[in-house]
Amino acid sequence: MKLRRTHTRQVASAKAGFSSSSGARLDADPRLPSIKQAPRGRRRPDPLAAVWESEIVPMLRAEPGLRPITILHEMLRRHADLSPDVRRTLERRVRLWQALHGAERDVIFRQTHPPGRQGLSDFTDMASLGLTIAGEPLEHRLYHFCLAFSGWEHAQVVLGGESFVALAEGLQNALWALGGAPAEHRSDSLSAAFRNLDRDAAEDQTRRYEALCAHYGMQPTRNNPSVAHENGAIEASHGHLKTAIDQALLLRGSRDFDDLDGYRRFVDEIVGRANAGRRRAIELERAQLRPLPPRRTTDYEEAIVTVTRSGGFLLRRVFYTVPSRLIGRRLRVRLYDDRLECFLGGTPVLTLQRGRIPSGRAARGMTGHVVDYRHVIHALRRKPAALLNLIYRDQLFPRPAFRQAWDTLIARRPARDACRIMVGLLALAHERACEAELAATLTAALEAGELPDLAALRARFEPAPASSVPPIAVALPALAVYDALLSTGGQVPCAGAWA
Repeated sequence: MKLRRTHTRQVASAKAGFSSSSGARLDADPRLPSIKQAPRGRRRPDPLAAVWESEIVPMLRAEPGLRPITILHEMLRRHADLSPDVRRTLERRVRLWQALHGAERDVIFRQTHPPGRQGLSDFTDMASLGLTIAGEPLEHRLYHFCLAFSGWEHAQVVLGGESFVALAEGLQNALWALGGAPAEHRSDSLSAAFRNLDRDAAEDQTRRYEALCAHYGMQPTRNNPSVAHENGAIEASHGHLKTAIDQALLLRGSRDFDDLDGYRRFVDEIVGRANAGRRRAIELERAQLRPLPPRRTTDYEEAIVTVTRSGGFLLRRVFYTVPSRLIGRRLRVRLYDDRLECFLGGTPVLTLQRGRIPSGRAARGMTGHVVDYRHVIHALRRKPAALLNLIYRDQLFPRPAFRQAWDTLIARRPARDACRIMVGLLALAHERACEAELAATLTAALEAGELPDLAALRARFEPAPASSVPPIAVALPALAVYDALLSTGGQVPCAGAWA
């Protein structure tokens, strides 16, 4: 059209690469073909014309959250002549109405994160991965910490709930592994931990959390309840970490681990590989982190318990056995997420695995048990019949083979004999330190349909006879040898010289 101002139609068309006929058409109507096309009308009658404005729109205005399928079911109930095939048409019409007339929606504001500014903590449930430890399902969470700028992360296996103890231990492990502390620590885990606490307990937890952050010079912040995207930097990392663990498990070919430490090493290796790819950003952020204090702060809860005549103590509705020599003593117990450390005065005496009550049993007011048969076997040998109705009998057996042996004995032998044999087997495992080997022997015998033979097992696992020890000959030198040394001016005096 610019060339047409100074040239004829034929010349302008040739210079623009058009034919002369195209130039004539543009002279007659310069509009583009897309503009000249008239909008396409409906090709069939509107199936919702009778109900859209009169019924559906008022429903949406009254309740904007109604789903199209709910509206469709209501319309089909009201109008028998309406076809169910209008579902897609109704869904498109509702989406269009919501976009034009619906309520205002929340807006997510993307943030910039300067290095060293913010670290985030949260817990994520790992039940969906179906992990097992020695064949037993592992109910656990991961405590997850990451830096908003570099993405450096730390993950720790948590066996209990979203407690302050788990947060304090995991956060401090992360900061000391990182080598510094960010200016701000953001979390929503405390709101989850406080949900079932009374006001005084919640305020106490808040003071402890604020003291923890103050110890590392961090400002504590938390997102609004039920607004997960405010913690988006950690929520997104949850998904990436769980996907990485799931893929690594697929490559491993098994979701079962021999022990909990093996699974923890597995998680640490995955997190370490992820952090290795962020090395440059991490080094940039480390320069901006605050230095760590000289020492860690408290990451446990304390309780005072008394060891009863039952050979243990009750704490948080879980009974723990301890060596019987501590009966009547008051112990100071430090509760961590996965263990209890017991002190007599200021002296550490033992460490116990922490026990928890399954949710179903807790609702019924039942008590859990953490039992070590080594603590009570000496007393049980004097009273073996106590095993029959012992309240924590099922937790007394250290391995499934012992439990199977008990079930077989009590089914096929008198109760008194079954108790005597079972206590003898436990004593044998303790005294000869052959728990694993004895369990394998019991499994083989039970699979062959045989009962455990206590006398034969004692003979098999008894110490080697003294006759098999090779004789040791000790040659004593004659005393004249020492006189010879003195006569030659030796500097080594004999024993008699000192005398």
